[in-house]
Amino acid sequence: RFVPERMVPFSFPLSKYALWDPVPMGGVIGSHITYYRNPKLSMMEKTLRLAYRHAKQNEKKLFSCFLLGTLAVDEDGEGITLTIDRFDPGREV
Repeated sequence: RFVPERMVPFSFPLSKYALWDPVPMGGVIGSHITYYRNPKLSMMEKTLRLAYRHAKQNEKKLFSCFLLGTLAVDEDGEGITLTIDRFDPGREV
């Protein structure tokens, strides 16, 4: 669903040399992953169980971790699938 009030214009940092003409051309377009595609999330049970066990054993209420996976466009081109298949607890340091 396109939500224009959540859209924030982005800009590139200033540089000494311009690689392109910075003057806007054309109208404003939305750049959101769900604007053109139907997203699906798939997660391996083993990964979910490992993350849950790590969270239960952690003494802190909040902790950092990584969930790794792949993003693929469906064969029909109408949707995208995010498949999470790995859990990385990260490092404390």
